[in-house]
Amino acid sequence: MPIKPSEALYTAAATAEGGREGRVSTEDGKLDIVVSQPKELGGTGAGTNPEQLFAACYSACFHASIGIIAQMQKIDITGSSVTARVGIGRNDAGFGIVAELTAHIPSVDEATARTLVEKAHEICPYSKVTRGDIEVTITTA
Repeated sequence: MPIKPSEALYTAAATAEGGREGRVSTEDGKLDIVVSQPKELGGTGAGTNPEQLFAACYSACFHASIGIIAQMQKIDITGSSVTARVGIGRNDAGFGIVAELTAHIPSVDEATARTLVEKAHEICPYSKVTRGDIEVTITTA
């Protein structure tokens, strides 16, 4: 069930100027970056792009979700990481994205790692918001 704006514990605000060939900054000034189209999409590739930013955000949030599940189950996930790969391509509606998450949890066996990522996928806010709208593949390494 979605939360209402009044129920948000934290709200970030970012402003984009120039779309995919411009600048993005947060209202608190902690993020202020140049964005540009990747070379693969005809751009210069000089700055970062929305897909890289989304991959960074999704990997951080998903890793935090694994941490929550691990803490609840008293499982040590020291040395773990999550890599997100976000792709963009054409679809019927113009463009769409696809995501692949790879969790590396060296301190546990494969079955435990698989259980952790499956449960994390249930609670991660980014997983929830993308569910049914984009293809997300989750693997363990």
